[in-house]
Amino acid sequence: MSVGAEAQRAVPPEIAGRVPQGPEGAASLGSFTRRRVERVLTIAIAIGCLILGAQAFVDALGPSDEAPGWHVPLMVLTFGPLAAMLIACAVGRGVRFFASLFCISYVVALALWPAATVGQPSDPTTQPWIWYLVNVATVASVVVVPFLWQVAWTLMVPMFFGSVRILQTDAAPQLWIPLVLDVSFALILGMMLITLGRVFRRIAADVDDARTKAVASYARAAAANAAEEERIAVAALMHDSVLAALIASERAETERERTLAVAMAREALTRFANAEQGVEEGSDEPTDAHTLADAVERAAENLGARPARSRDIEPGTPPLPGRVARALTLAATQAVANAVEHARGAGLAVHLSGRMDRIAVVVSDTGQGFDLHAIPDDRLGIRASIVARVAAVGGVAIVEPTPQGTTVTLEWRPVTA
Repeated sequence: MSVGAEAQRAVPPEIAGRVPQGPEGAASLGSFTRRRVERVLTIAIAIGCLILGAQAFVDALGPSDEAPGWHVPLMVLTFGPLAAMLIACAVGRGVRFFASLFCISYVVALALWPAATVGQPSDPTTQPWIWYLVNVATVASVVVVPFLWQVAWTLMVPMFFGSVRILQTDAAPQLWIPLVLDVSFALILGMMLITLGRVFRRIAADVDDARTKAVASYARAAAANAAEEERIAVAALMHDSVLAALIASERAETERERTLAVAMAREALTRFANAEQGVEEGSDEPTDAHTLADAVERAAENLGARPARSRDIEPGTPPLPGRVARALTLAATQAVANAVEHARGAGLAVHLSGRMDRIAVVVSDTGQGFDLHAIPDDRLGIRASIVARVAAVGGVAIVEPTPQGTTVTLEWRPVTA
């Protein structure tokens, strides 16, 4: 049973529906706060841009510095994309596209400004209407480009505006002091706005990271609790099943009673072996040795292992009952899992041999080995999932750990009349 399955089973029903499941759910969980902060930033930027844009629009309706024929096209070039950006921010769709469109159109309008105002009288101490949109263009970059590009853009746009004003007024002396103040103000305000956006996003990312770690910690705790409950349930099941088999064995007097006692003992071993997967013995439909080898190799791949594979199956090798093939596959899978977990898959190899009187699966590795007798009684990976599972179908499992590696041999011999 996987940790995710155990955690899901252990989650209280009243909150199970609130915990995202699967990769998509995990991704959603990991961006929970970030998505909301992005939405708040978008709305805040829209409100600020609306205020500054309204101020610029009102000022543009009055006397302007442009030559005849330039004023309306420049207003359409700037306020059209600005209106589209505000609508996109309000509905939460296409924000990056329309914000990018406004930033580009505003820079184009600035580039055209000297040509639009050539030969026109201008007061160097009074800023034109296009000035009020400088910080609108800088703050729009918050939803368009990464932070370093936001800094570069925020530095470039006010400086570009200052250059345009110098060209428009032919560097009039009375322009320098107010222009330096205005450009400095635009730089400071723009840097402050993009810094706030950066801080809010960083906080949101930290909150999402902490949330994800907390849910993962809860899942691990729930999985540990589920595993403990499962061990208790298995212990109770084994107590009842083994006790019943022992009683039946002790009271058996006839051959039929002995056969029934053996069947009860085999069923108890099968339940014990399959407790982790929750499966039954399975169908007895015949399975040939090559199909068994395919199943073992496929199970190893599902564990992420890449063992060396080999087969030595003689013609005439008898087929296996379905439940025997399944038991050997599950036991071999557990042996591969143990090799991956404890030996890191070093020298992992799977070999299947088939003879007229014997079918064997050998899983070996070149890890450091272990002390078979030092395994705690509550660890069931070898006792239940390998030895008991194979014994339940009339086979033999031999585990041979050495300092040079471990070899697990799963053998089954067909019953001859």
